[in-house]
Amino acid sequence: MKTLKNHTLIYDNECPMCTIYSKGFTKCGMLDENGREAFTEISPDHKSIIDFNRAKNEIALIDHNKNKVVYGLDSLLLVIGNSFPLLEKTARIKPLYWFFKKLYSLVSYNRKQIIPSGKDHDEQACIPDFNLKYRMAYLIFGAVFSAYILSLFSGKLGLNLSDHFPRELSLCAAQILWQTLFLRRYLKERIWNYLGNMMTVSLIGTLFIIPVLWTNFTADFYLIYFGFVVLIMFFEHLRRCKLLQLNYFPTISWIVFRMTALALIIWLTL
Repeated sequence: MKTLKNHTLIYDNECPMCTIYSKGFTKCGMLDENGREAFTEISPDHKSIIDFNRAKNEIALIDHNKNKVVYGLDSLLLVIGNSFPLLEKTARIKPLYWFFKKLYSLVSYNRKQIIPSGKDHDEQACIPDFNLKYRMAYLIFGAVFSAYILSLFSGKLGLNLSDHFPRELSLCAAQILWQTLFLRRYLKERIWNYLGNMMTVSLIGTLFIIPVLWTNFTADFYLIYFGFVVLIMFFEHLRRCKLLQLNYFPTISWIVFRMTALALIIWLTL
């Protein structure tokens, strides 16, 4: 790999995704061994150079030769493009660049909902600004993707259910609406943070379902497996509520919806 010398990447050290790929850059030799610096441990010199608030939303890359800073997707393309120029040129083609920039923003603005940290409440934590557009986009993506996978899986449960994407999408949307109505007075401005985490729990359950979509076992197996997945989601929901410093009320409401939806589906299939 060709090393991008005299550059420092300011990464969110409380974000596992950011930590992994920034460490990968140094391990692979794409950056100097000391070519990255944790946001919470940033030196006064570097802090004076970067736009501190922007760096919370978009990872900052300091060019010490030119004393300038690039942010977000451009910083990643600069690091990658130094070793793979063709890859950078391809990614900078306008339609692709637009797509990757939107994808980067979607992940960056929702990274604390994708992987929360117990230190997210600290004053010095690298917390991105709340962006309603990207939070809504994340919720919509999660609902559509989960509904699609569940519609493929539902026929395996032996409950006289056929593949029905609109039904599953309606359930995903109803869950978001249910939790919003029941929790908005309790959570207030934290409701969007909670909804993002709840959607990640749904996506985790969806990812567990994908490996068995193209298998051929008995309906009893799939029912037991689905129960196991729901149990994982339950404990993950509890864990995230604890990290968000919430009590058991959101989890109780979440369970009530799940049980109500299950009872309604069984009643309709009788």
